[in-house]
Amino acid sequence: MAKRDLYEILGVNRDASEDELKKAYRKLAMKYHPDRNPDSKDAEDKFKEAKEAYEILTDANKRAAYDRYGHAGVDPSMGGGGGGGQGFDGFADAFGDIFGDIFGGGGGGRGRSNVYRGADLRYNLEITLEEAARGAEKTIRIPALEECDTCHGSGAKPGTQPKTCPTCGGAGQVRIQQGFFSIQQTCPKCHGSGRIIPEPCPSCGGAGRVKRQKTLEVKIPAGIDDGMRLRHGGHGEPGVNGGPAGDLYVEIHIKQHPVFQRDGDDLHCEMPISFTTAALGGEIEIPTLDGAANIRIPAETQSAKVFRLRGKGIRNVRSHAPGDLMVHVIVETPVKLTERQKELLREFDEIASSNAERHNPKAKSWMDKVKDFFSA
Repeated sequence: MAKRDLYEILGVNRDASEDELKKAYRKLAMKYHPDRNPDSKDAEDKFKEAKEAYEILTDANKRAAYDRYGHAGVDPSMGGGGGGGQGFDGFADAFGDIFGDIFGGGGGGRGRSNVYRGADLRYNLEITLEEAARGAEKTIRIPALEECDTCHGSGAKPGTQPKTCPTCGGAGQVRIQQGFFSIQQTCPKCHGSGRIIPEPCPSCGGAGRVKRQKTLEVKIPAGIDDGMRLRHGGHGEPGVNGGPAGDLYVEIHIKQHPVFQRDGDDLHCEMPISFTTAALGGEIEIPTLDGAANIRIPAETQSAKVFRLRGKGIRNVRSHAPGDLMVHVIVETPVKLTERQKELLREFDEIASSNAERHNPKAKSWMDKVKDFFSA
């Protein structure tokens, strides 16, 4: 399984300070600590993952290696060991590709530098419900690594040149004698590049690349839902030693709407109506994403009655079939009544109470149930 991006694990930007890293780690450690989650293997794995990410990113050398090479730059299995036991060369050459894939992350035979795909990146994009329903185009700015203008990608100080790595002789790999086998691994000195830089470029610190902001146009398809991701191939971290770049995943988050709540392709909203409209019926105007619409309220409508407006929801992002709008009517109790209004309501209540079974059937039925309960 591919490892997650370390910055993503801690939930911080790639230019996060040490204090920001510490705060993010403390928050995750408190949440996933094994003492707080004694029976959760998932919490234990997340705690270990956060701890590893924090230890690497708070170590300046490891962080620089990770920013340059991704996980390959900080994986212990990619380094270590000495220069080159020569026993069983025929066996190692015959099986070099196999052991290179297992222990060296994809190197291969003698004289071949390791090539790594760049890490994937994630960008959280917040949009409105209207933009999700109709589709939109957004401009985002993402961090990107680009060729250093000072050294033109060589990583060496102007006037100097990188040198062939003395440990691996420029191969990018060394042979490690492990018991009976001679195994090929990434060179710990040059990290697979086959060269070292005696005088690093002051602008990029020897990385050959610098961080910049890149502008990208993102097309939001109509009907997209919260949590869906849009993939932009090749816009992730650059690869190492000519490897392909990773991908950028734009994760959609929909802002809370003041009127509508979304449930899949359906929309829900509450509509207050007056006591008189609920009792006598009438026509009311309701909002939709396409403008206002009218619905007929039948007489004697009860609170929480749901009216369905077909096709007034959101079109599905794949089938394009529209959802519905569910209107939940809420009978509103009048407030700040005048004395005359109170008098009329008392008169109405007296009339209604004289024939409760007819005018208030639900209340009459409920009271009968309560009497039966207490008399049992």
